[in-house]
Amino acid sequence: MLIELCAASQEAIQIAYNLKINRLELCQNLDQGGLTPSAGMIKYAKDIGLETHVLLRPRAGGFHYTDEELKLILNDVQFCKEFGVDGIVVGFLQPNFEIDMDAIERINSIRGDLQLTFHRAFDDTIEWKRSLDKLISCGVDRILTSGFASNVDFGLPNLIEMTNYANGRIEIMPGGGVNAGNILKIKRELKPESIHFSGTIKVLMDEESAFSETLLKADANRITKLCDLIRQN
Repeated sequence: MLIELCAASQEAIQIAYNLKINRLELCQNLDQGGLTPSAGMIKYAKDIGLETHVLLRPRAGGFHYTDEELKLILNDVQFCKEFGVDGIVVGFLQPNFEIDMDAIERINSIRGDLQLTFHRAFDDTIEWKRSLDKLISCGVDRILTSGFASNVDFGLPNLIEMTNYANGRIEIMPGGGVNAGNILKIKRELKPESIHFSGTIKVLMDEESAFSETLLKADANRITKLCDLIRQN
């Protein structure tokens, strides 16, 4: 089972490198659900030699984007392609919460060899079989999902059903609430190709500053424990 770390900081990237984690989903502002990372962050991950998939999400909130926002995302796709990243991670919905097929086709028209992951916007759609069929028809490589639930614990029965329904046509990657208490159950019952987690804790940053903030920070001990559990026989 491959490990994908949701990395939103240089510290997280370094932890991933030290633990020989297979793949990064690179983002920033994890406390807002993850936003598009900076060019500098992307270069840092690539320079360190990790397989890097970049989240393209220009703002927090839902996943119905204006034409101008979509132009920005398409510019980021082109940048990622030219920069040599391995994949992109996107999510596009219509106002009625159906998959926005037109937006994905516009991505497909320029992404070239970039792998394409559809993120947990999938869990905001109406009916998972219809949504999954649409993403398969668009050539999406994988779906990051908690199983149409708030976390993988509640969504595990759906994740198993999704994987069976997909039948190898698209990868179902569990993520959202993966922790040391449920990882072995997921590994045993779902047997996913890859799994996604951030391994973060809440930390008060720069407490003495007037601009102090509580942020989600990658925790090396938590990530190490998860990796050890995943890799054990």
